[in-house]
Amino acid sequence: MQNRYTGDIGDYGKLGLLRRLRSAGLKIGVNWYLTPNETHNGDGRHIQYLDKEAYRVCDEPLWTELRAIIHSEQRDVRELQKEHILTAAFFTEELSYTGKTKTERAERRRDWHRAALTRLSGADIVFVDPDNGLMVPSAEGTPRDNKYVAPAELIDYYRQGASVIYYQHKARRPDGFYINQHKRLLAADGLENAAGSCLKFTTTSQRYYFFILQPAHRELVLDTLQQMLASPWSRHFYLCWPYNLNSTTVQNDA
Repeated sequence: MQNRYTGDIGDYGKLGLLRRLRSAGLKIGVNWYLTPNETHNGDGRHIQYLDKEAYRVCDEPLWTELRAIIHSEQRDVRELQKEHILTAAFFTEELSYTGKTKTERAERRRDWHRAALTRLSGADIVFVDPDNGLMVPSAEGTPRDNKYVAPAELIDYYRQGASVIYYQHKARRPDGFYINQHKRLLAADGLENAAGSCLKFTTTSQRYYFFILQPAHRELVLDTLQQMLASPWSRHFYLCWPYNLNSTTVQNDA
């Protein structure tokens, strides 16, 4: 996440999802995976949804709040942390590597992650929002690895008792590539008994929200997703895995 993205279509979708889960009685924690603003592209300009009725009807109070943020030109993630937008615990510490060596970057990330675990301890759902998604080998250990979430970090949240949702940017790969990546993650040590799911946001800039669910949260979360997909949000989200929310088995097709 970068501050320049605040209030764009991605925020509308993710906050719409988290508001649904919060309304179901789940305690929410958010780690923005905040990184310094970049200027080399026009990301963050996906705000045309504020002119479209098909979006407004999904969650009008949220739509109104995000429109006010955009119009105020105060694009900062802290503007999203108002209680009437989302009641949650937030971790907003920036993960910056400016001027740091490889060793210093690793130390910085360890300290940052420990602070996040402490801040979000006690949440039922921890949502993590890296720019790109799950760590890839080409980025690990480089100055750009702060744009990714490490599998070990997700496992740490799960071991604290939280279910986890992580953002995944869709690049030029099919759904099956990302779904299989998530399945491999679910097989990792430390995620025993975790259930997986995936929502895909299909309009403007496609993106995924992958779920790592504690057994105690599975039924409530999946029921909440079912209700969301029976609402106007169904125009913008669809369940891309598993294809049947009532299934109790992991599906291997992708």
